[in-house]
Amino acid sequence: MYYPQQSPGIAHKLPGSHHDQSPWSRSHHPVLGPPGAQNSVGPPPTSPGYPLYNGNLSHALHHHHGPFSHPIPGHPAGHHHQNSLSHFPSPPNGHTQQHGLGSGSPGSAASQMITPHWQQQLLKCEMIRASRSPHHRARASAMASRTVTKSAIPITNPNLKAAAEVNGSKEGEGSEKGEGKAEASPHIDHPNPATGPVSETPRPHAVERPENTWNSLDMGGVFIKNIPPTSGLFSFTFLTNLYLNHNALQVIPPQIAKLRHLELLDLSGNQLHHVPPELGMLTQLKELYLFDNRIETLPAELGTLHQLQTLGIEGNPLDPSLKGIVQKDGTPALIAYLRDSCPAPPPPGDRSWTNLISPAERESMQNDPNVETFTVLCHNILAEKYATERMYAYTPSWALQWDYRKELILTELMNSHADFLCLQEVDIGNYEEFFVPHLAGAGYEGVYWPKSRYKTMTGTERRQVDGCATFYNASKYQLVEKQLVEFSHLAMQRPDFKKTDDMFNRVLGKDHVAVVGLFENKETGTRLIVTNVHIISDPQFRDVKLVQVALMLDEVEKIANNFAKYPPRLLSTNSPTDSSDDRSGSSSDNPPDRSTSAGKLGPSYTDGTKIPMIVCGDFNSIPGSGVYEFLSNGSVPSHHPDFMSHTYGRYTSDGLRHRLGLRSAYAAVGELPMTNYTAGFQGCLDYIWYSSANLAVNAVMGEVDKSYLEKVVGFPNAHFPSDHICIMGEFRVKPPPKDAPSRPAQPTFPQSNGAH
Repeated sequence: MYYPQQSPGIAHKLPGSHHDQSPWSRSHHPVLGPPGAQNSVGPPPTSPGYPLYNGNLSHALHHHHGPFSHPIPGHPAGHHHQNSLSHFPSPPNGHTQQHGLGSGSPGSAASQMITPHWQQQLLKCEMIRASRSPHHRARASAMASRTVTKSAIPITNPNLKAAAEVNGSKEGEGSEKGEGKAEASPHIDHPNPATGPVSETPRPHAVERPENTWNSLDMGGVFIKNIPPTSGLFSFTFLTNLYLNHNALQVIPPQIAKLRHLELLDLSGNQLHHVPPELGMLTQLKELYLFDNRIETLPAELGTLHQLQTLGIEGNPLDPSLKGIVQKDGTPALIAYLRDSCPAPPPPGDRSWTNLISPAERESMQNDPNVETFTVLCHNILAEKYATERMYAYTPSWALQWDYRKELILTELMNSHADFLCLQEVDIGNYEEFFVPHLAGAGYEGVYWPKSRYKTMTGTERRQVDGCATFYNASKYQLVEKQLVEFSHLAMQRPDFKKTDDMFNRVLGKDHVAVVGLFENKETGTRLIVTNVHIISDPQFRDVKLVQVALMLDEVEKIANNFAKYPPRLLSTNSPTDSSDDRSGSSSDNPPDRSTSAGKLGPSYTDGTKIPMIVCGDFNSIPGSGVYEFLSNGSVPSHHPDFMSHTYGRYTSDGLRHRLGLRSAYAAVGELPMTNYTAGFQGCLDYIWYSSANLAVNAVMGEVDKSYLEKVVGFPNAHFPSDHICIMGEFRVKPPPKDAPSRPAQPTFPQSNGAH
């Protein structure tokens, strides 16, 4: 809380008649008006950043003796204290002087540019200067919060009936009508990185302020000279407002970055020469006051403060080019300039593999020609149309450009040497023009479907519709069949889904899809089902997330049962060998001995649950959510809170069930701390699920270097092309049961053309 009038801590020291005697009283401030318009306190002392200029800019007044020249312990009598603050704007910058605009008093309109942005800057500067007494904000807040006894008796309507309480809340509060407004909000096609795709209920890993009974701390005006890096101040991570103004601080420790929930930080009236780059990690900041210091430049790392509304720089000998940006276009323009001029941070270390088997087991597998392994990579690559400065205001504009990001994505895919590349948010244009030709050169073929809306669009709009793309190693696997799973279409076909408002407003309006590929290993005949999906991100539609996943698994189960009825693959003596994955123990120099006699059949399957299966994608659901519980446990009760009291046929009457026996690839070592990393959310949203009855995990890709993340606000950035990171796992096929029935020999399936 700010009070523009003179602080009560020094009012008694001011003579009452100095206004009439001082020649300064005739100089009107361009923003605050004549001295009579506010409580002027007389001749201004010099700003600590540089001397005060006279009207002709010919010399500087280094010392001023006036009403503020009271003795200070440790200072010579009559010497002006360096923390005394000027009530006038700083002298004009060099650009203004060159154009002859420097004449006039320091407060004249001709001495500097006056724009609405700069007017607000000067007004806030004056209010900060008026709050230099000890604990000014705390005392003002305490005074404002005092209860005042009211003598008047409030008049109420005696005939007004009290609202009846329903489930602990009054009728009308949180009713269906009120809730409907929130739930009927427009579908967010892509998560907002400022808030994160999580529900309002408490979730682990979400960026939430710790609970505390107070959130503001006023340490202003108490002549603090030093804050040690080990100070307990940096343990107050719940703080939203911190006042360190009008002290004698020369350095702010980098540990200030621990206070991630700060929204206002006042460092005005100190002796700071530099601003710590770590302040750029405080992305919740909306007000940062650096008035009246000795700062000459600003670190480019402040460019990540995308929510900053006011950066107080007045009263500093700041670089004229930086100051000019604020004067002309305001704080957001300066932040954007710093963001785009910030050099890239040092790259992180390579992500290492986490092995789930011992070195002896791996060596044994490499020597066993009957062991079959494959690798799967899953990555939401961030569609080109979603990578905007509005969505990712903390990311340099050049790092958001598709021409820059696509090369990082392609390099990552090529270096993975994965057998299956499951990508989400791939738009039609980039799939056809970029991914297909480049990955074809590496031996991949693709299966792709965009979201259903592409059917109603033409031209450029159609090419920007994103979807799911699955690329596979064509030298090792043959595509037998591909299936599209349209959630809205499946929901319409279910007889138990009544055509209610929930169906039309919540489920049918979402055009998300899943892509299912049915594959056979060309050498062994082993079948594999790979499902690639992208689930709705809006946290207000947790029920729809559950419905979409349930519809997908129901359909995948049907597809798997039909696939099990296909005759086994007829193997030949010239079956190709796998040379694409050196992690499987084979290489182009020493391929494993998997030759078979003519006419030998591949494995057969009694039902769909016997076929190895991968279900991966961006589920937009964290561990502990209903979606995660359903996938891992195989069931969810009908009264699960994520259904949000909506009705969806048997799903909400009997609960959800599947019998695919899925398990997360990372379950044995713990889910990654995050697969989605933005300024407003860090958490795990992407998963690779596998059928545990016939597959096992050998290794998974590890997490991103923690020391790197401590210095990075969010993705995408110079090193990570998407707000999601890729996840990857190596799997081995368990031997089929020996009592599986054999089938008569059948001709092999024709070669697939691959791409959609």
